[in-house]
This record gives sequence, structure tokens and C-alpha cells, in this order.
Amino acid sequence: MSEDDADDATDEFDAVVARARERVDPDPDERRRLREVADRLVERAETAATERCPDADVMQVGSSARSTWVSGDRDVDVFVRFPPNLERETLETYGLEVGHDTVPDGHEEYAEHPYVKGEVEGFDVDVVPCYRLADATEIQSAVDRTPFHNQYLLERLDDDLAADVRLTKGFMKGIGVYGSDLRTRGFSGYLTELLVCEYGGFRPLLEAAVDWQPPVELDPEAHGQETFSDPLVVIDPTDPERNVAAVLSSENVARFTHYAREFLADPDVSFFEPRDPDPLTESELRAHLERRQTTPIAVRFDAPDLVPDQLYPQLYKSLSGITQGLDDRGFHVFRGTTYANETAIVFAELAVDTLPAIERHQGPPVHVSGHAGGFYAAYADDDHTYGPFLEGSRYVAERERSFTTAREYLESDRLFDVGLGAHVESALEDDYEVLVGEEVRDLLGEFGPELRRYFEPRP
Repeated sequence: MSEDDADDATDEFDAVVARARERVDPDPDERRRLREVADRLVERAETAATERCPDADVMQVGSSARSTWVSGDRDVDVFVRFPPNLERETLETYGLEVGHDTVPDGHEEYAEHPYVKGEVEGFDVDVVPCYRLADATEIQSAVDRTPFHNQYLLERLDDDLAADVRLTKGFMKGIGVYGSDLRTRGFSGYLTELLVCEYGGFRPLLEAAVDWQPPVELDPEAHGQETFSDPLVVIDPTDPERNVAAVLSSENVARFTHYAREFLADPDVSFFEPRDPDPLTESELRAHLERRQTTPIAVRFDAPDLVPDQLYPQLYKSLSGITQGLDDRGFHVFRGTTYANETAIVFAELAVDTLPAIERHQGPPVHVSGHAGGFYAAYADDDHTYGPFLEGSRYVAERERSFTTAREYLESDRLFDVGLGAHVESALEDDYEVLVGEEVRDLLGEFGPELRRYFEPRP
């Protein structure tokens, strides 16, 4: 690339980034409103906390406290810190009382211990109790780390880096890799901020990601104590026994690398625009099925009443179990996925959905007397078996197949022999239905956008 071409590429990159910043940076009025609401919440929480425990204090944490929140985000996180000698039960009691005083219309949720969540003047507010500790290695629950994360980043994020964090978050949201929930398994806000600090900005991070070869290992404070097997390892600067990127899937690491490469090659503001596909239509579904010549199959059931971080690990486990069960019986799963709204589905495409009435079962060589004798005896007098006979030196039997169609298998009790999430298994025991072939059109009303993503995949 000539010097002029390089200059043109830099100018194009800078122009697109400037437009993207207009999308991700909160305007002065948005900042003012958040600051006013956050200050009132902190003051309210401090009053309620110190009435119950004079040694308590309150701090705002998270992206709204570090100026790394993206325009449109409405989260305010208020942490109420109690002295470490306070009994856990008392901390939980005080924490909920303070939370309800701070967010009168809030409701209780539970992580490692209960906290209060609600809405105040259009902002989503969490009021979370924790212990005030001298060192992150002394934590008694995961939330105790958060104030240390907050302080660490406040000491390192200047205005330019904070602006690049917002840009990076906007890019990650646009390409679908932002969010550490167990459905997305993407980049958390804290991880994103650490990466921007470690590499020195948005563009240096993208340039580094293009060359990532997992496992990628980063240790901001050079702790050098732990070994992890994750595709991206970022040792928590405040807790060397923790990988900040532990939730991040290998697919999302690869997706970030792909779009970093694409953006650097051809910058465009569309990378910062989340893609919400239109629902797949019935005619489009039919066209995909005719073109692919596969058989789609779905197990649909009432979604268990769980929060997403509890539900999706169970759905993923059930997807793995069901598709393995189909594969083991010869139905050859081409691809599979799982979704949940009011109902939940385990969806798979089969290369084969109908099999012969018999299946081949190869036994041991004849000269392996113990095993060979047992194999022969098992089938010799079985009227439902062809053989045993010899192929080369081995016994072979052709026996009746338990299920000749995928539907028969999925509608049988054998479905419950595979690994299923506990709540998914309970839901299936209550009731479920199996949809095969064009019957999956019944899913379009609830899962139309998801099915478009499935049949029109992109990185």
C-alpha cells in the first residue's frame, strides 16, 4: 500500500469512527439526567444504610460511574458496603431494606445473595449489598469484587480511553458479541474496559484481535500464577485466581476477530448497528427446505420459569443431549440450536430422518473367545436378528432397529435417557410436542427472527 493509500485508509477509518461516536456517546443532557438520578439514589441509599449500620458506605459502580456507558443504556448500579465483621444474614437483611428504601417500587432478585432491582425515572437500578474489604482476595461473594474493579479502572481510564471503551462496546453490540449473560456468552463490560486499557484504544484492540490465535493470554498486572484453558484469558488484575473472560465462548472470540478484520479492511458505520432480522416467512422457510433437502425437527415445550442465566445452560445441555441421542441412533444431525420465549424449542436439522428396519452390529473377532462367545450367544437364538454371521474374522449381526424415524425416537421415553437440564426434563415430563419437516412452520410466529438467523447464517 502506498503512503497516499495508507493516508486515505486512515482518513476513512477516522471518518467512520467519528460518525460512530455520535451514536455511542451520550449527549450532555443524557449525562446530566443520569448524574442527577444517580446522585439522588446514592444519597437515598447512604441515609438508609447508615441508619442501620453507621459504618456502612455507598458507592456507584459500573459503566455509569466510569463514563463508559453507551448512549441509550439506562443502568445505575449502587453498591452498599458493610463492614466485614457483619453477619451474612444481617448483611442480607440490611441490604434488602436499604434496597427497598432506595427503590420503593423495586423487587428482589437473587445472585449469590438477594438484592433489589427496579426502575427509577426511566433508569434500571440495582441496589446490591456487599462487604467492604481491604483486598479482593478476601471476597466472601462474587459481588465483593466489583468495588475493586471499579477503583482499578477509575485509576486507568482517562477521557480518551473511556471514549474508546464506548466505541468498542458499540462495535461489540453491533456485531452481537457484547454481554456476559449465559445466553450470549460474550464480552462483559469489565472485560471490554480491560482490553481497551491493555491495548491502548479501540483501533489497537482491533488490530491485535486480527492476529489473535487462541488461547490468547493477557495478564495486566503480571500476576503469573494461574493457568486457564479458555480461548481468551485475561487475569483479573484484582484477583489472580480469576479469568475475566471465562464466560466468553470460542465462537464469540472468533466472531470478534472476523469483524475486526472486516472493519479494518472496509470501515462502515453499519458495524455499530445491531441487526434485528425480520421474521422468516413461510414461503422462505419452504424454499430453504427445498434447497437444503434436509429434515428439520423440533421438540417444543413450555419454557421453564427461570431467569435466562439459569435457563440457557439447561437448554444448551439439553440440546447437546438430544442431538447426541439422534446421532447415536443414525439420524445424523446436520446442525442444531435452541431458543426460548413463552415456549422453548430444541431445533435440529437431520441429514437422515428415516432409517431401515434393521441396523448393523459388529462384534469382536472370533478368536477373542470370551467376548466373541458372549456376542454369538446373545444373538444366535434371537428370531429378530439376521445372523450372527462372519465378515472376515468378525461376527456381525443385523438386528431390528428400535426406532426407524426420528419422530418415533423423540416421542418415546428413550428421550429421557439423554443428558437434559433438570428443569427442561421436568417440562418435558409435563408435556411436549415434536414437529418434523414443514410442521416447523408452526414455530414462525414465535421464533421467526431466530429461524431467519438459522437459515441465513453469518459469522
